[in-house]
Amino acid sequence: MKTARELQARRRARTRLKLKARAAGRPRLSVFRSSRNIYAQIIEDGAGVTLASASSIDGGIKGEVANGATIEAASRIGKAIAERAIAAGITEVVFDRGGYRYHGRVKALADAAREGGLKL
Repeated sequence: MKTARELQARRRARTRLKLKARAAGRPRLSVFRSSRNIYAQIIEDGAGVTLASASSIDGGIKGEVANGATIEAASRIGKAIAERAIAAGITEVVFDRGGYRYHGRVKALADAAREGGLKL
């Protein structure tokens, strides 16, 4: 029987394979969600470089939210990553949910990034 970690790795790999097929050269907005925090990175896969990042443990955001594991924190991270991406000259990305369901914190982050000006 496969462990939960192995099953999540399979979901993540399946999601990334589908993303590469439709990315068309756009950078990838990758989300990682832990039990206490949420992290977002915009990654250029061709060069293997992180172009922008935001997380609930960043100095400015950590003071604004009491807990990094809430929908409110995820929406703040979405707005922050959108601001940082636009400052870096990025307007279009593909959304990599990382094997997580598009629900709750992951959905809140994506919606906030769209509101911030990113095209997902």
